[in-house]
Amino acid sequence: MLRQVGGFREVYIRGTMLLVTFLLYGAALSIGLWRKGVRAAGRQTLSPRPTDAVPPASVAPSPTLRLLVVGATGGTGRQLVSQALERGYRVTALVRTPAALTQVHERLRVVRGDVLDSGSLATAMQDQDAVVSALGHRRFFGPSRIQSDGTLNVLQAMERHGVTRFVCETSLGLGDSAFRQGLWATFFITPLILPFYFWDKARQEHAIAQSRADWVIVRPGRLTNGPRRGTWRSGLRVGSFIRGSKISRADVAAFMLDQVTDDAYLKSTPGVCW
Repeated sequence: MLRQVGGFREVYIRGTMLLVTFLLYGAALSIGLWRKGVRAAGRQTLSPRPTDAVPPASVAPSPTLRLLVVGATGGTGRQLVSQALERGYRVTALVRTPAALTQVHERLRVVRGDVLDSGSLATAMQDQDAVVSALGHRRFFGPSRIQSDGTLNVLQAMERHGVTRFVCETSLGLGDSAFRQGLWATFFITPLILPFYFWDKARQEHAIAQSRADWVIVRPGRLTNGPRRGTWRSGLRVGSFIRGSKISRADVAAFMLDQVTDDAYLKSTPGVCW
C-alpha cells in the first residue's frame, strides 16, 4: 500500500513539474513576442521619417480607389476582396493559384504571383492607392519566414511604386498585446502549436514598423467564420489576460478596410475583437 501511495506521489510530482515547466515556457515565449513585436514605446525609433519628408497623406475614400489585396484566398482575404468590391473599389488580388479565387467581378483583377517573387509583386503593385494584407500559411510546425520576408518584399515594392498606405493583419499576443489572448491561448495554443508562426509574425510586425509606409497593424482576437456584425471593440488595450477574445473574419476585414481611409490608428497597432 505504501509503495502504491509513493508511486502516485511520484507521478503527481513529475506531472506538476512538467506543467510548471510548460507554463514557464509559455510565459517566456510571450515575453519574447512582446520584445520582438511592435510596442508603443518603440514606435518612433522603429519608424524614422526623414526630416524633409512630407506628412502622411490620407487616402481619400473614393469609389475609384485602387486596392491590392495580399493573401486574397485566405479567410480574411476573401472577405477583404468581397467587401472592397461592395465599397466600389477597384481590387487587385495577388494569389498563387487563381482558380482558388472563384469570385468574378468587373472591378476585380486577379494576378498570379507570390509575395516571395518580386517580379509578380511589381506587376500587381502598379497603379495602386493602398495595400491590405491578410498574409498567412499553414506551415505551423517548423521555422518559416514567409510572412516576414513576404511582407518585406511587399513594402519594398510599395516604395518603388509610390504606394504609401499599408494595412496588415497580425494577431493579439504580439508586441504590447502580449498575454492578451487569454490564458488558454497564451500558455497552451500558441506555445504548443503556433510558436514558429507567431515568431515570424513578430518579425513581420518589426519589418512594417521599420518601413516608411503609412501603416496600420491590425491585431484581431481568435478568428471565426461567423457573420459580419458591424460592431467591435478596438484599441491598444483590447483583449484579456484571462479570457480569450474572438471576432469574425468578416468584421476584421471591415475594420481593416476602414483603416485604408482613416488616420485614427496610423502608425499604430490596434487590437480588435467583439
